[in-house]
Amino acid sequence: MAAVVSQHHPLRQLFVSLTERSFTESLGWPDFNVTAYLSNLLVEFSHVDQLQHIKNQRGQRVETVAELLYESELATDAPTPDRERSIHRHIGNLTLFIAGLFPEYLRYIKTGGLIYHKDYFVNYVKAGKRSYRIVAGFQHGERNEPPVLFQKLSTNFELCVTGLGLVRQDLDRMQNPPHQRAKDILLH
Repeated sequence: MAAVVSQHHPLRQLFVSLTERSFTESLGWPDFNVTAYLSNLLVEFSHVDQLQHIKNQRGQRVETVAELLYESELATDAPTPDRERSIHRHIGNLTLFIAGLFPEYLRYIKTGGLIYHKDYFVNYVKAGKRSYRIVAGFQHGERNEPPVLFQKLSTNFELCVTGLGLVRQDLDRMQNPPHQRAKDILLH
């Protein structure tokens, strides 16, 4: 299990700042419930184990969105809806994270780089939108997240992908030598 990152940790503060700026200034969508959720998602997925924390019925990590979709279908027969909700929430989160921050991975899968990859036929945007819509249909859930948040994520999935793409651009810029030199001058 991943360690909890404190509210005051610099990584969390960086993601909050970048996410709020991208969504508020660049996209004109100052919904702080959405930006808080997405910045928490970035922090959560900064620990690689969180990308594959769902396990199948044999206790093995589920590695692809196609396998997650299969597990979600099996979960519809579960005695409680918690597993189905959790899987769909993870599908929404994972597809949004990859489509927003790593679109080159999706292009690689779709252009034949990974033609035998299980996600070759999965449309990440449709899968993510659908999964968030399903999560929104549940009345109660983990972390007391309101269903309306997931409806917004579903309805505005493409906008969220764009916003996370802007966060990625900011992170890429921060690694450039001119930015590093300016940071060194300002901080020392």
